[in-house]
Amino acid sequence: MIGDPLPPIVVMGVSASGKSSVGTALAARLGVPFVDGDDLHPRANVVKMASGVPLVDEDRWPWLDAVADRLAQGAVVVACSALKRAYRDRLRTRAPHTVFVHLAGSADVLERRIGSRPGHFMPPSLLQSQLDTLEPLGPDETGFVLDFAPSPAAVAQAALERLGAGTSGPDGL
Repeated sequence: MIGDPLPPIVVMGVSASGKSSVGTALAARLGVPFVDGDDLHPRANVVKMASGVPLVDEDRWPWLDAVADRLAQGAVVVACSALKRAYRDRLRTRAPHTVFVHLAGSADVLERRIGSRPGHFMPPSLLQSQLDTLEPLGPDETGFVLDFAPSPAAVAQAALERLGAGTSGPDGL
């Protein structure tokens, strides 16, 4: 899977799963740009989440379109929650070869992590709404699931290994 051209990669999962840390490490190892999808949110979305109000789909569509536009530009690693199949489908409309690396694991680990992120706009109170929204990768989606509990470097290394594995479906490429 790794080669020319490298497909766009989305490191997905709920808040505090390590998307940005793993995505940064993965992008560095692949030698491609990293984009934090949070930076592409319209200001109104950030304000809404910071005030403890979950986003609804109407809030997410313009953001997902901005993420999809970046994915369509070529080799990149983007951290993006991509919680629902419909969101991933929207990303694939502009970047059909996108590979999804789903970071998943224990709710206890998430709660510890989210509570230790001072200054982040996503409050701990919204974690459950993300867990409730999350739809796992389907068997026809290109990507795989990794445990987020190890260090970001270890998870990025596992992603690199899986990217080169050449299998398909939600448990491999």
